[in-house]
Amino acid sequence: MSKLKTVTIAGLSLEQSAALAPMASVADKAYRLICKEYGAVYVVGEMVSAKALCYGDRKSRALLEVAGQEPMAVQLFGSEPELMARAARIAAEYQPQVIDINMGCPVPKVAGNGCGSALMRAPERAARLVRAAAEAVELPVTVKIRKGWDDSAVNAPMFARAMEAAGAAAVAVHGRTRQQMYRPPVDREIIRQVKEAVSIPVIGNGGIVDGPSALEMYQETGCDLVMVAQGSYGRPWVFRQIRRYLEAGELLPEPPLAERLEVMLRHVSMMVEFKGERLGMTEARKIAAWYIKGSPGAAAFRGACGRLSSWEDLKSLTAQVLRQSLETED
Repeated sequence: MSKLKTVTIAGLSLEQSAALAPMASVADKAYRLICKEYGAVYVVGEMVSAKALCYGDRKSRALLEVAGQEPMAVQLFGSEPELMARAARIAAEYQPQVIDINMGCPVPKVAGNGCGSALMRAPERAARLVRAAAEAVELPVTVKIRKGWDDSAVNAPMFARAMEAAGAAAVAVHGRTRQQMYRPPVDREIIRQVKEAVSIPVIGNGGIVDGPSALEMYQETGCDLVMVAQGSYGRPWVFRQIRRYLEAGELLPEPPLAERLEVMLRHVSMMVEFKGERLGMTEARKIAAWYIKGSPGAAAFRGACGRLSSWEDLKSLTAQVLRQSLETED
């Protein structure tokens, strides 16, 4: 088994395996902890509104918790340099290793307000945001971007150079345009072009679902690290699978259903612990559906996931899924 190469990204010494991408309403504290257990070498928190943080929003501050998840970046989004600087200082109080600025989120309520991927069309403003944050804190500031706004405005290499000049310590590139949202294909060539355009580390993102796709991203782009997003939905063990494949070329199978459901229960139990049963179970509805995907009778069980309201509901559903699986085997 070959030893993984170590790379330095934003001042962090990381094994060249896979990181967990920032995902709103998914990559919460519970999920970050689970993914770290399975080998994520670096995690990025859910994006936090710089404006809300500056105005004292308690829910926003709750998203900044770092303890036990290191190395971790907290991610901010916004469009006003002064607020970004203030938010970066607030975020730094929570002692993350990195502050990341989101310039890739495609959802209308973010991009429609001039934040997230809308900044791909405003590189000068984006550079001011990075410069303001970098000057406000001693922590490294990184940026997550996309290929471009649409196919007529593919500008990731130029944009990444501008972010580097403004003080970014690394850039993560999602190889899709904002117009694509999360639809295929992922353009690895644009990530390679970004890597050639800048001297700071580049993280490749998009379409990483297993060891082979992680290796292809490394080989085709020359990126310094890969970042997993939707490929980890209900599959936190994907980080273990990627590591094993990169080390030994071995394809680890998916865990048996009983083990997957055990991980699901532990995952959701942490959500309930951190957020309370009402909110935790509401957010767990989609999480549970991801874990049972592919199991016998999954379509019907996904409907039941959408009605979960208590921890007991989830335990009962888990027992039904296991029972259905055993009956199918017989």
